[in-house]
Amino acid sequence: MAEARDLLVEIGTEELPSSELKALMDAFGANLATALQGARIGFTGEPEPFATPRRLAVRLNGVASAQTAESVEHRGPPVSAAFAEDGTPTKAAEGFAGRHGVAVADLERRDTGKAEYLFHTEHQAGQATVELLPELVTRVLNELPAKKRMRWGVPGVSFPRPVHWAVLLFGEQAVDAELLGVRTGRASRGHRFHYPAAIELGRPADYESLLLDPGHLVAGFADRQARIREQVIAAGREAGGEADIDPELLEEVASLVEWPVALAGRFDRRFLDVPAEALVAVMKDHQKYFPVYDGDGALLPAFVTVSNIASADPEVVRHGNERVIEPRFADAEFFWQQDRRQPLESRLEGLKAMVFQRRLGTLHDRTQRIESLAGRLAGRLGADTEATATAARLAKCDLLTEMVGEFPELQGLMGGYYAAAEGYAETVALAIADQYRPAFAGDALPRTREGQALALADRLDVLMGIFAIGRAPTGDKDPFALRRAALGALRIIVEGGLDLDLETALQEAAAAHDPAVEATAGIETVFDFMMERFRVYYTAAGFAPDLFEAVRACRPSRPVDFDARIRALHAFGERTEAASLTEANKRIRNILRKADDEVGSEPDPGLFADDAERDLAGAVAGLDNAIGELVAARDYAGALARLAALAEPLDRFFDGVMVMADDAALRANRIALLGRARGLFLRIADLSRVQ
Repeated sequence: MAEARDLLVEIGTEELPSSELKALMDAFGANLATALQGARIGFTGEPEPFATPRRLAVRLNGVASAQTAESVEHRGPPVSAAFAEDGTPTKAAEGFAGRHGVAVADLERRDTGKAEYLFHTEHQAGQATVELLPELVTRVLNELPAKKRMRWGVPGVSFPRPVHWAVLLFGEQAVDAELLGVRTGRASRGHRFHYPAAIELGRPADYESLLLDPGHLVAGFADRQARIREQVIAAGREAGGEADIDPELLEEVASLVEWPVALAGRFDRRFLDVPAEALVAVMKDHQKYFPVYDGDGALLPAFVTVSNIASADPEVVRHGNERVIEPRFADAEFFWQQDRRQPLESRLEGLKAMVFQRRLGTLHDRTQRIESLAGRLAGRLGADTEATATAARLAKCDLLTEMVGEFPELQGLMGGYYAAAEGYAETVALAIADQYRPAFAGDALPRTREGQALALADRLDVLMGIFAIGRAPTGDKDPFALRRAALGALRIIVEGGLDLDLETALQEAAAAHDPAVEATAGIETVFDFMMERFRVYYTAAGFAPDLFEAVRACRPSRPVDFDARIRALHAFGERTEAASLTEANKRIRNILRKADDEVGSEPDPGLFADDAERDLAGAVAGLDNAIGELVAARDYAGALARLAALAEPLDRFFDGVMVMADDAALRANRIALLGRARGLFLRIADLSRVQ
């Protein structure tokens, strides 16, 4: 076996995009490991990727010093064509042997089962790893998933940022090569300010420790995140509260600093009169600060910033950040005051100048459609229809405010605040604020029925409209976020316990569109699209795909009804009779499929010739009314529990009765009986689809 050594690759750059750093790091590690495997170069363990704002690095342990040897088999001509009758080689045999540099006598004869052929096995020794590394690493670097690449004067070379140094260590050997236009060696760099000198790396194992001391930086991304988290929590407590450790912000800050130092700062309490979400948006999005809250969840006039330097005078850094945040907050305060001078409803006219989509009209057109649909939905949900209509009419008006213009992520939320400030009912303000909920996986639902009606109307309108103009999602492209809209709508209905018929709601949403768009033609397509998102919803919740298919086959159009069925079917799978009844349903389905033209509506008791037939018919008839009542009450668990009683009579029927009898009348009667038995199950789900 080839000698094993550790491998380290480091690429030093100008500051890499913080939004991409972790993805680039993970891809570098995974892709380099894959490339080594593809080149038949073994290694132990998992790749260890590293990243700071100015570097990407990977270490792999126990990398073989050469490729594994490879044997390649070449098949030649059939023996019958390779030798003459006297046994002398033909030109076919000599040509095959010559191409591979061996004598005909050295070729192997092998029977393949169809004929006997000549074979030659070529043994290829593995190439040295150090010879392969430059090309292999270059290919991996060129294929990193960067959104944009830069060029900086080195012909034919591009990377997310210009490259300044490169390290390529194989064990203690510094491999001399060129990566991205830079000669490799063993010299890394420390912190830009604390230790800007070169750091000589003796071996890959020393990488983190030497960059930490004397380099004054934390090379491991996860290690840096952990340090930031710990420091931010401590600084937040120092400020008298608890810092909000937003995972996305934590990752971004870890992508911006090499030597994290957290400091708490404060701001003028007067800014707390501005909605907290606006202040948090300033802190997180503009300044990359962590907000601090008190024990009741109220925002405190404090924040935590993470510096990239250990200052000799931390107070200077603290006060500098406090001075920077104040004008940002002053802007938000100004927007808040200015926006309230103009009523929300007065902005409606301005929506006529904002095109939503060329064929679907302006945001004013969309507002009118949503208002109409939300009112209809509110009536069925027991919501205040007037409050819902008012909220729908005002829902998009905050898009014309200064605050939302500066912080687009606050749309809806600010509309709720402005509505409350104008004296609208709380139901109206909450509905406006919640119209985009749930905005992401795990997000909360709208808090009121009025909000749920508005959020549903918004999503169903965009789904029907965008599908109608032929802009449905394709592959990973979903510019209108229709997948998220569909899943959000289904979550609102199911988790909100809303007994709505989805097909009816889609019909109403389609009818609100301009007839020229012909939205009604896409109702079934949108329904099926939403059902596919429903599949994702249940798969994520741990339900087997076959259970989803079993319920979907019955096409319940009310999502809460669908939910009740799949949960009952999931629980039914634990019963001892489940397997037997599933198999029985499969047999019945196959029989009915083959004998479609012989399936009658009702079996004739006078044609029963076997006790097993009579017992099954009696059991089916006895359950008919009870199952109907339980299904009407959506007690699907109870219905399946009653249907479990059919397991025994169905087993005895299949054991003792020949369904496909020669007598046509008997055969048709038995098929009709099985059809009626299967019909009981189909009131809930198609058990024949359960694996």
